[in-house]
Amino acid sequence: MLVSLLKKTGLKLSLNDPRWGNNKDDGKKAQEGKKPGEGPPDLDQLWRDFNQRLNAFFGQKNRPDNGGNGGNNNGGGPRPDMKGAGITAGVVGVIAVFIWLASGAFIVQEGQNGVVMTFGKYARTAPAGLNWRWPYPFQTDETVNVSQVRTVEVGYRQSLRNKQASESLMLTDDENIIDIQFAVQYTLKGPVDWLFQNRDQEDTLRQVAETAIREVVGRSKMDFVLYEGREKVAYETQKLMQQIVDRYKLGALITNVTMQAVQPPEQVQAAFDDAVKAGQDRERQKNEGQAYANDVIPKARGAAFRLMEEAEAYSAMVTENAAGNASRFKQVLVEYQKAPAVTRDRMYLETMQQVFSSASKVMVDAKSGSNLLYLPLDKLIAQTAATDASAAAARTAAPATTTVLPQDAMPTVEVNTRRSSRERESR
Repeated sequence: MLVSLLKKTGLKLSLNDPRWGNNKDDGKKAQEGKKPGEGPPDLDQLWRDFNQRLNAFFGQKNRPDNGGNGGNNNGGGPRPDMKGAGITAGVVGVIAVFIWLASGAFIVQEGQNGVVMTFGKYARTAPAGLNWRWPYPFQTDETVNVSQVRTVEVGYRQSLRNKQASESLMLTDDENIIDIQFAVQYTLKGPVDWLFQNRDQEDTLRQVAETAIREVVGRSKMDFVLYEGREKVAYETQKLMQQIVDRYKLGALITNVTMQAVQPPEQVQAAFDDAVKAGQDRERQKNEGQAYANDVIPKARGAAFRLMEEAEAYSAMVTENAAGNASRFKQVLVEYQKAPAVTRDRMYLETMQQVFSSASKVMVDAKSGSNLLYLPLDKLIAQTAATDASAAAARTAAPATTTVLPQDAMPTVEVNTRRSSRERESR
């Protein structure tokens, strides 16, 4: 704005002029012997030209200065150039004040908070958008990003290879040393506390994370931290960190704790790997033995149960058969006592029927000679079975028809056996 005003007034200054600031007499002497337009203009002349043009810009008429002798005008008022200088100084002051007041405007982006401080003390929190405060040195502002997810690394810096042994090595409950590297992610929930409650916020948060995880690991076994307890250790560390952060009023919200590397120290890594392999072999053999036992024991129990059931079934069968035979013997005894001869013949015939039913060939000794008679009982039985089958089929097809069966040789044998038994009884 000041540059545009100078352009409108037509004032041109040369800061490279070696005669800048010389008095009027020196300027006149410097102008002597020079052509018009050569060399820099006189400083007083520049000031008078600037005042005249400024007065003309504000609508004031230029008054004569009595031949340039510096005398008073007819009204006895102040000199015109002095009055113009006062107006110029006022305009410049107004412009400077306006620029100074405009410097108090500031913009807060979305997801950020502006903290306004009066002489370094917290005054208010500015929301997102265009805001204004009293310019420096009365008030200052600082913008804090509350939506950004920040990360602090513990046990390493930038890369897992860049280890920080003083932070990563810690002692477990079973007196073993373990190397843990993890990262903590957090956001800001209180920008005022974040700015004013602590001096070095990130370093404080790193110390809080180290303290929390050392306490959690100190209550846990080494195998638990290395294998199945990683997630639980991370959760307990996050919970304990949030408690400490709230106690310190850091204004941070712990969102996640990520385990990057959990391992024994490098000095004992080989021995630890051997111990882990031995433990895995032991577990594998135990599992194999348990699987074999799970396969053999049920089979043995099943076989024993089957043998017991078979023994009980056999015992029941033998007992029932013995009871049945005893009952049958008693019934036969009663009938025998009533008619001994008839009972003996019936028993003989039944016994021979059972014998002949299981034998396929029978040799009979004839009394008339020494020749042996051959009875093909197997063929006769097969022929009888075929005849019975054909007769059953014929009865099924035509129930009214009758079939003449061939004469069987068994009645002859039965008559002969009965005759022989009677002869024995008569003897």
